[in-house]
Amino acid sequence: MWFNFETLVPFTPTPCGIFQEKTSFLSDQQPSQLSTGAVNVVEEEVKGDVKSEFWKQPDGLGYRPCLDFSAEYTKTSLDIVKGRTRYLMVVVSGGMNQQRNQIVDAVVIARILGAALVVPILQVNVIWGDESEFSDIFDLDHFKEVLANDVRIVSSLPSTHVMTRPVEEKRTPLHASPEWIRSHYTRKLRRDGVLLLRSLDSRLSKDLPSDLQKLRCKVAFHALRFSPSILELGNKLTERMRSKGPYVALHLRMEKDVWVRTGCLPGFSHEIDEMINNERKRRPELLTSRSIMTYHERKLAGLCPLNALEVTRLLKALGAPKSARIYWAGGVPLGGKEALQPLTNEFPQFYNKDDLALPGELEPFAKKASLMAALDYIVSENSNVFMPSHGGNMGHAIQGQRAYAGHKKTITPNKRQMLQHFLNSTLYEAEFNRIILDLHRDSLGQPELRKAGRDVTKYPVPECMCNGTMSHSSI
Repeated sequence: MWFNFETLVPFTPTPCGIFQEKTSFLSDQQPSQLSTGAVNVVEEEVKGDVKSEFWKQPDGLGYRPCLDFSAEYTKTSLDIVKGRTRYLMVVVSGGMNQQRNQIVDAVVIARILGAALVVPILQVNVIWGDESEFSDIFDLDHFKEVLANDVRIVSSLPSTHVMTRPVEEKRTPLHASPEWIRSHYTRKLRRDGVLLLRSLDSRLSKDLPSDLQKLRCKVAFHALRFSPSILELGNKLTERMRSKGPYVALHLRMEKDVWVRTGCLPGFSHEIDEMINNERKRRPELLTSRSIMTYHERKLAGLCPLNALEVTRLLKALGAPKSARIYWAGGVPLGGKEALQPLTNEFPQFYNKDDLALPGELEPFAKKASLMAALDYIVSENSNVFMPSHGGNMGHAIQGQRAYAGHKKTITPNKRQMLQHFLNSTLYEAEFNRIILDLHRDSLGQPELRKAGRDVTKYPVPECMCNGTMSHSSI
């Protein structure tokens, strides 16, 4: 899908002309040195929209990162990083962001067991066929360096263990506690030296002792940096979006598999809705949860992704100016360009990585879904405003990263409460906008204390961030 940067009419079907327009739009910039989460609004851009309330950032209440590990943790670290007898191997699955979550927990589990962690193996994704390895996505040397005082990271098993058949454990329950992990795995590790775990998604409890929660944050926000080639291009795309002022990043979950798995309907046309229903009947195992609920019940419960029309109405109600520049992340939506028309009609400055990249820049990442997702992650994380249409691993990860970077504006759609107003055709636009704005006053990225059962890498306050009333010890 291509965009004509001259007229800002989306989906122009003449690629040759567009390459010329792209070249004029994009300056020959050197790779930027953007730090994670740093946002520099272009001060010279004072044409009214930049001063709009929409771009105003939430009050971070003085919170900043503080990973002050206890003296006991530091003392124990000396023995753990010197260990040469126990090794944990993990195989992580899913998309890039799901794998990322599992890598975070793999480090924590290795710490709990006092074992060295072999660089995680990324299972080939059966949906996208992506064979990327850890070092293709993440900076391995940086990963090892940041965690050098917490967990020993090795690229492969040493010669003393290479012939050892790893004991594969398949019975790890959901939300296992550190005590459970120690009681079930320590003896096996002592006996065999190597333990293999698969599919760590949600296997480790979200409620851990303070030091282990801080370790989670250290891995997620400091150690897991993207590889240099991904970071370089991601920063280039970010600069191209920033070059003419602030921008919004939307993570749109409108792909076919999302509609099938959520039990929801896109609502673009009767034919497409029927196709989704038929696919769901043919493969009922794809439906993720709450299968007894009807589509309408799911919709009103806030369990469905927002479609393009709903995203458009929400952005307008929250004050997004028509001239707002929008970067959209995500796969090709079901229905193609027609599915996006409500958005492109209202916000014509609408781009994705294909539109921003120069000819040939994306070729090294072609057919690598994880690398493409990493580029989306970088541009979204560095945006002035970020909004996901349907939560998910990427939305949660970026929400936590933006909170940790100073609580940058992140809109969390209040789907459960707002959809009834979307369905009320008697509301005047001004009244509708007032209601929607009021529903989201506390959903714009302000500091929010983590509650039990929630992931600290999504809600880093208070375990990983503190304000002026607390002591500070940032790593």
